[in-house]
Amino acid sequence: MKARIVVSAVCVFDAAGRLLTVRKRGTGMFMHPGGKPEAGETAVQAAARELREEVGIVVQPGELELMGVWIADAANEAATDIEATVFRAPGTWTAHPSAEIEEIRWLDLAELARGAVLPADLAPLLTDHILPELASSGIQG
Repeated sequence: MKARIVVSAVCVFDAAGRLLTVRKRGTGMFMHPGGKPEAGETAVQAAARELREEVGIVVQPGELELMGVWIADAANEAATDIEATVFRAPGTWTAHPSAEIEEIRWLDLAELARGAVLPADLAPLLTDHILPELASSGIQG
């Protein structure tokens, strides 16, 4: 049986409708900003804290919109699943890498909808669950 890590993640969009992805220092995969809840933290509290720490976006937990909970292969840990509670930050944002974030990259969902090739370095949570969910709900950037 695979190990499982519980995380919170956030979908963040810029004014051009692009989805924020981040790459943590020492890793090769891009994913949502987010991480593991600290002791006593709810999923939404962890999401808001991680967003602030990792990319400098300040959103109150109550402002985040729950998208769902998914299980996916962990991007950077072998033989491990993540159980991700994923939220959407309302509005549009700018971001900058902080804490353990080495690089940020904005993913153009409109280009993907027009048939652009999906980058090969995206985390399975994004490719297997979130991008299809965004497409099915009509969110294309």
